[in-house]
Amino acid sequence: MENSNSETKQAVARKAFEYLNSKLHKDCILGIGTGSTTNFFIQELIEHKPEIKAIVSSSLASSKLIEEAGLEVSELNDVGAPDFYIDGADEINDRFEMIKGGGGALTREKIIATASKKFICICDSSKKVKMLGKFPVAVEVIPMARSYVARQMVVKGGSPEYRVGFVSDNGNQIIDVRNLKLSVPYDFENEINNIPGVVANGIFAARKADYLVIDKNGVPEILEQ
Repeated sequence: MENSNSETKQAVARKAFEYLNSKLHKDCILGIGTGSTTNFFIQELIEHKPEIKAIVSSSLASSKLIEEAGLEVSELNDVGAPDFYIDGADEINDRFEMIKGGGGALTREKIIATASKKFICICDSSKKVKMLGKFPVAVEVIPMARSYVARQMVVKGGSPEYRVGFVSDNGNQIIDVRNLKLSVPYDFENEINNIPGVVANGIFAARKADYLVIDKNGVPEILEQ
């Protein structure tokens, strides 16, 4: 089952690269996310080495994969807005709103996604849901605010759990919050962001995906919002 899932993720990543390849050019800036499906896209990028201006990455892990293959990773501050951002999702609904952050890179993912002109989400069909919320919402917090933020999440109906032993690439901690009622993800995303001590949260509704590359009965397809 695991091998089959990997093959599906690889097929989705390949479909995304094939779709994107014709749109890439020497002045193009490409944003790369984090996660198992995105890693397959990175493999496609490494194999084909398209002529583009720059690559920016949402995590140290993705940057390492790219750089070990001899490609350069630039800082977002130095190159400006990416033309495309490629990343996966832990959950995605029919409106292309997402929960992300299972890998802990949600803040940098959200920064690059929001800065990008187009966001292409790549994932397997197990991530498609009618309503977000079965997957816990990651909340990155300033360490001194962790307990306070956790109490505020309880007030909002959530069940917070400290991600023990994990430190984000930004040097912060993460609380995973279950049992949230996300009928209006956009509103809840903003509510969480307004809690002092919160850096970012894993609800991607203010910046949702523009395109979704996902498998249907094992065959990858491209959907547009």
